[in-house]
Amino acid sequence: MANVNLILLDDVEKLGLAGDEVSVAPGYARNYLLPRGLAAKATPGTLRLVESRKAMIAERRAKELADAKALAAKVAELELSIAMQADEGDQLFGSVTARMVADELAKQGIAVEHGKVKMDPIKNLGNYEVEVKLHADVTATLKVWVVRG
Repeated sequence: MANVNLILLDDVEKLGLAGDEVSVAPGYARNYLLPRGLAAKATPGTLRLVESRKAMIAERRAKELADAKALAAKVAELELSIAMQADEGDQLFGSVTARMVADELAKQGIAVEHGKVKMDPIKNLGNYEVEVKLHADVTATLKVWVVRG
């Protein structure tokens, strides 16, 4: 099958930035990009629309980057404590997941999607460093303490 040419209306991770012209599989375009409003078919009208919005897109991208850097500084200062049940060998009954870390961040007033928390499940008591991807160019390191609950 032939690929479909689209213009990205929003930044898509591992594909491109808003305003880029990309060639993707038809199923990816039909089932993901187009229904979510992330892209539009590459027509002369769409090209003109994107060209007129380039300055606005660049301004928005710069603001998002500045906000992400400020949030990264805030996250780097935090130390989360998560109480879990554990046996005598400090092994947890269950595990600490990215969703639990995101929920604890939300309690601290920092809203982060759990998909942005990059970690393997934690299965033992102790202190850990967890990566939080806040922007394509900004990653923060969060200190997580898993304590006996």
